[in-house]
Formats: sequence, structure tokens, C-alpha cells
Amino acid sequence: MSMERLWGLLQRTQRLSPRPSQTIYKRVEGTQQWRLEEEEEDGEEGAEPAAHFCPMELRGPDLGSRAGRPNLGLWAAPGRRTAPYLVLTALLIFTGAFLLGYVSFRGSCQACGDDVLVVSEDINYEPGPDSHQGTLYWSDLQAMFLRHLGEGRLEDTIRQTSLRKRMAGSAGMASLAQDIREALSSQKLDHVWMDTHYVGLQFPDPAHPNTLHWVGEAGKLGEPLQLEDHDVYCPYSATGNATGELVYAHYGRPEDLQDLRARGVEPAGRLLLVRLGEISFAQKVASAQDFGARGVLIYPDPADFSQDPHKLSLSSHRAVYGHVHLGTGDPYTPGFPSFNQTQFPPVQSSGLPNIPAQPISADIASLLLRKLQGPVAPQEWQGRLPGSPYRLGPGPGLHLGVNNHRVSTPISNIFGCIEGRSEPGFQPRRSLLFISWDGGDFGSVGSTEWLEGYLSVLHLKAVVYVSLDNAVLGDDKFHAKTSPLLISLIENILKQVDSPNRSGQTLYEQVVFNNHSWDAEVIRPLPMDSSAYSFTAFAGVPAVEFSFMEDGQAYPFLHTKDDTYENLHRALRGRLPAVAQAVAQLAGQLLIRLSHDHLLPLDFGRYGDVVLRHIGSLNEFSGDLKARGLTLQWVYSARGDYIRAAEKLRKEIYSSEESDERLTRMYNVRIMRVEFYFLSQYVSPADSPFRHIFLGRGDHTLGALLDHVRLLRSGGSGDPGAASSRVPPGLGFQESRFRRQLALLTWTLQGAANALSGDVWNIDNNF
Repeated sequence: MSMERLWGLLQRTQRLSPRPSQTIYKRVEGTQQWRLEEEEEDGEEGAEPAAHFCPMELRGPDLGSRAGRPNLGLWAAPGRRTAPYLVLTALLIFTGAFLLGYVSFRGSCQACGDDVLVVSEDINYEPGPDSHQGTLYWSDLQAMFLRHLGEGRLEDTIRQTSLRKRMAGSAGMASLAQDIREALSSQKLDHVWMDTHYVGLQFPDPAHPNTLHWVGEAGKLGEPLQLEDHDVYCPYSATGNATGELVYAHYGRPEDLQDLRARGVEPAGRLLLVRLGEISFAQKVASAQDFGARGVLIYPDPADFSQDPHKLSLSSHRAVYGHVHLGTGDPYTPGFPSFNQTQFPPVQSSGLPNIPAQPISADIASLLLRKLQGPVAPQEWQGRLPGSPYRLGPGPGLHLGVNNHRVSTPISNIFGCIEGRSEPGFQPRRSLLFISWDGGDFGSVGSTEWLEGYLSVLHLKAVVYVSLDNAVLGDDKFHAKTSPLLISLIENILKQVDSPNRSGQTLYEQVVFNNHSWDAEVIRPLPMDSSAYSFTAFAGVPAVEFSFMEDGQAYPFLHTKDDTYENLHRALRGRLPAVAQAVAQLAGQLLIRLSHDHLLPLDFGRYGDVVLRHIGSLNEFSGDLKARGLTLQWVYSARGDYIRAAEKLRKEIYSSEESDERLTRMYNVRIMRVEFYFLSQYVSPADSPFRHIFLGRGDHTLGALLDHVRLLRSGGSGDPGAASSRVPPGLGFQESRFRRQLALLTWTLQGAANALSGDVWNIDNNF
């Protein structure tokens, strides 16, 4: 379908207003064009100044914006990973969201003929005498859209993409990237371009594959345990050899390793056998390293997948792929973009592990578990591998050899842009940028490297990032991993999209069927392994990632060679196209609101609730702190200032004239930067790239402060695996560190309150 046929719904469609309104299309006398009018009781809305964000080349800080034109960018970015299913799904949803964004009505309405639909806000428009002949209501547009967004079209895209080879840096991936670029160019977008980064990726060495051996009593290598697939490995694992006794450590979470130690089994100096799930590969290896382990083996336990005999399950000889860099982007150029083969000092990310890690199959894990001695694992640690009950160990010695090697690899990101303008024409109010990322399986490398190139300006131009990676992993549950700013908008959109598997219900009605607290059922925090995480925690841009999931158990083939179109289609019992269509509708409705509402529909007051919830966790320690002469009063004060600033802004907006474009734009600038306000300005992006005080990692975060305060009641022993702070083992509560953490948190929160308040002379906060 050409872009000329897809030039309607999203381009100049008025916002979905809660007030009584009627949207119709009318024929313009003497032309072949159509105009959109929105008739409201309160009158017409004025035009917003032009919005544009379309970088053309990665050559410098200039993002290609036109002189004198303010910039508001809307990001719709399907994350593309190298695992077959993830790329398949990403391209599927890329196509779906693309169709949704640019649905055309040429040929779908008899009155329209073959003319391009033009949407206008011309308040001086005078209808012609025959204008009644071509009236189109909003329900007509929705019906047209649904006809164009057909399930058959989506399924064809899935099937064709699944046939391609897509390893980052490979000829197959380069060919696919070029095809995507050509497809976008054929749609006549305003701008289509590609950027290339030269990144450090880690691959297995075919001449020296990774190995696993038993170790005899004399320390000599014994019989090898055959790794079934040498292409399945842990990118960014430390290379070299590790020898030690084996210990079973459940999921490898910090609490698991603490529990293991409490039961008299020491993880330090040993190899850990951990199960897939609960936390990322990188978090498992980081926790093991913090507890002194020498290496990690990660396997899929049947207990973590569906036990329904009618559902598909992962073969017992399959291992699961996963990178172990505790971060995102190229770990060999932390904080800097890796394009044009720029030379950087030999610095590595602090998130690279110092111990080796290797995925193994359930079959090999079963052999290892049978050799373990020591106490029986607690009931909740028991899995479903055949053999004797799971024991904690230790067991016989093992020797792990990891020989992965680093390769400088070109990866390509593809961009397509529709410029946003407020004047009559073909453009939405705010620009839309569609992106296909490369290198996702290595830790959102493509997206992070691009972010690093534009870190200083993104918060000035980008409104929202929408990730469609991991969009279809089932059809039972729906999750939105999101910034709090988008929660209210997501709730509204869920009420407008039909459920793909419950006839006659909306998605909202589906999720509240068993749980009346819809947000508890749907909303999840952004995980580090999502490209959306970097946009929020690193760049300060609100982001969301949508996912349909299986009920209770994970999709079994993710990050394996069995992740194919056929298996995904069978796992969803033929409902893959319907679910994909629901995701496309959901994302598209979100884009319509964000690109066309005069006032950005971001709920800045939500962060007041977030602060209250987190502060509530600190309240229980106020007595312990008071006994040491310490207080949380300053952070309470900053919290109150933010809540008052949010309420003040809300009242200002409510009492203002919506037709005042200048005032609306001023409000939008304050609203769109709220997420950025929560990036700590007191820590270096190079040293602490994830500066967000609620979602980030480091001593500046609220989570790190809470982890530290908990040491007041833990007898002085640190939590080595604290996710937000990485507290060194053995360190207890430190007053000087607490005071510094409190200052970092308080002044970042206070700064957010001050910025939300507007002009400095309007700030009434008492310091």
C-alpha cells in the first residue's frame, strides 16, 4: 500500500477529546481535497506552532530542525533484536503501527474517489453547497482503518520476515536493513535515512568453542559435558577458565544467595547453577560476582514453563541465549556513541562481569543436579528436572572455559519521519519518527549508541518513546512496562481497543475481569533489558513497552533457535494475527492522542503518587535514624513541594483558555520535561548513565537509599546484590554515605518541583 493511500487518519486528525464533539470530513468547494472540522460547544481550537524532529545524519549535534521552529518529537520505535521471533514481531508491529499511523481512505469511500485526503483546521472554512455529499464521521474513519489493518496483511509480514537470517553484523541483517529502508522510502515519508555504528560485539570462537568438564580429585580435567549448541552463549561474558565446586542457587537473585549462605552453603569460590527467569542474565551474573562466585551456568527449568500438555514446551536439549552486560549499549565505549569508528580511550563499562557465564540445556543441568550433595533445597526452590530432589551442594568440581571473542561490527538503524506542523496540510501536530534498531540482543546496542549521540537535546525535542519489542509473547494477559507519566493515557486507550480473545469486551474490561485494580494487573516497571529503559533512565524521555503474555508461564522459545513463526503461531493457537492487530491498534491510538492533542496527555501528577509510595517505605526506619540524630525531613519537604507544584500547574491549565496557543505551548514544554527533571544533575552521565532517581542505578537513587537504610536492621551486613546500589559485601550502615545519598535525592526531587513550578518568580517553595 503506498503512502499516498495511507495519508489520512493520523495526519491532522483532531484529538480524541472527552468533551462532546463531532468530527466530520467535508469537501472543499472547487478542489479535490477534503477538510476536517471539529465542532465543539466551546468553539474551535487554535493551531499549535510547528513541531519537527527529524535528524537526517549522525554528523553532529544539529538535529536538522528548521530555524525558528520549536521541536516536539514523538517516538514510535519497534525494538528489533536478532533472535528470530523478536525481529519477526518487531517488523510485524512496525508494519502494523505504520498502517495505523497513516491509514488512507482513497478507494475506501465512494464519495472520496481517488483523491488524497487532506485534513485541515481552517476555522474560516465555508462549506460548499454540495458539501453534505461527502460527510465522514469518526465511526466511518475507524471502520476504514480496521479494513486497512487486516489480519492477513500482518500475518504475511510475520511469515516473510521469519524466513530471514538476522544476526547483527551479518550479510542477512544488512540485507534486511536495506529492505526496510527501501520499504519506508517507497511510502514517501518526509525523510528516510540510515545510520551506522561500529560497535564491539562478542561472538563465539568457532575454532575454540566454549567447554565444560568434570574435574577429578587431583584437579585434572575429566570427561567433558557436551554443550549441544556452540552458537548459544552469553555475550559479554568474561573470557577464560573457571574451576570450582558446583552449587545450586535457584534464580541467582541476591536474596537467593543470601539464603544459600544462611543455610551453610558458601557461594564464594564456586560455580553457581541458576535457573532462567525472575531477573535478567546480567543481574544473575552480577549477583554471583558480588558474592564471590567464580562462574555461572544458566539453564531453563521445566517448572518455569507451562505444564499444560496441550501447550508447547522447550526441548530439554535447548539452551537459552542472553547477554550478561549489566547495562545497555556498547560496553567498550560507555557514555559515547560508537559511530564513524571514532577512537576512544580503552575504557570499559563497569557493568561488564569479571567472571565467565554460559547457558546450558535442561539435560546437562539434570546431570549436574544428580551429582550435588549437601542439604535438600527448600520446597520453593524445587524444579521439575527428573532425578533426585534438588540439593544445594556442593558437588563435584567443574571446569568452565569461555573463549568468546570481541569483534568490531557495523550495525544499522533505520529511521522514517513524518514532520509535524500545525498549518493545514498532510502533517500531524507533532512529528512521528519510526525506527528499526539493530543489535538488540546484545543489550539495546543500536538504540543506546544513538541515544548517546543526542543525549544533550533529546529532552528538548522527544515527547514519548513507544517500544513494540516483545509485543506478542502470548494472548492471556496484557502488560504495559511504562513511565508513570503514561499510566492515565494507557488506561484511557485500553477502554477503546477491543480484546483480541474475549468477544464483546475491551482490553480494559478484560484486565479488570479478575482484578478490579487495573493498574496492578497491567502496569509494570521498565526493565533494563528493554530499549525503552534507556530512553527513560538514561535520556529522561517517558517510554512504554507493550506486551501480551501467557497466563502464569513464560513463552518458552524466547531467545532460542526454536523461536520461529510456526512455533509462535502454534503457541497462540492461531491467534497471532489477532493479537498483533490489537497491539497495533493500541499503539496507534496512543500515537493519535500524543501527536494531536493540543495539551500533551502526560499525567505529571502521577509522580507525586510514586514519591509517596517510595517515601512510605522509608517511614518505617524514621525511628532508627532518629536514634542516630538523623532525619528524612528534607526529602519529605521536597516531596511536598513537588505535589504542590503539580497541583498548581493542573489548576493553571484548568483555568486557562485552551485556544491560547502560546500558553498551551508553555504548558507543554513544562509537561514534556518532567521525566528529565528526575535525572540527577549531581552525578556524571559517564560514571552513572542511568541517573533517574526512581528507575536508575547508583547511589543517587531512592532504591539505593532504601537499601542502605535497611542495613540499620540487618546487623551491619551489606546486601551485596542490591540492584540499585551494588553495596560492597560486608559494609554496614555509613552515616556519611547516608547524608550524601539523602542530599542527592532531595535536591533532584526539589529541582523537579522547582522546574514544574514554572518561572523562577512564581516559585514559592521554601528552601
